[in-house]
Amino acid sequence: MRLLGVSAPLFMPKRFHKYKLLLDENMPHRSMFPRLNALFDVKHIRDDLNSGGFSDPHVYDLAVKLHRLLVTYNAKDFKKLASRSKATGVIGVSANLAPSQVDTELTALLTKSTPSALQGKYTSLSEAA
Repeated sequence: MRLLGVSAPLFMPKRFHKYKLLLDENMPHRSMFPRLNALFDVKHIRDDLNSGGFSDPHVYDLAVKLHRLLVTYNAKDFKKLASRSKATGVIGVSANLAPSQVDTELTALLTKSTPSALQGKYTSLSEAA
């Protein structure tokens, strides 16, 4: 039986994934990222977890344990750790971006990416050309 005037959608919309993020201690407080906070589960290692002064491998291991994507300005040190686990990923942020730009750009990246596109990998978030 065919229904007249009713058509099936040509594509299924992508299912929203609520990422869990861990901001490195060098990042501003999470309140500086209102869009991220509205859509995702954001924790700051220093301000929310009361942890700081950890070595980079220790911070990475904490992100793995908590299954959170690590967001950092310290890209050069974390880039080499990024592929160690599929339980997390590393997003390196350019220090040239203002917090409002980071909020907008990172929100855009996360809303258009699948978890498998970011986990176990290093992803760079830099100024648009």
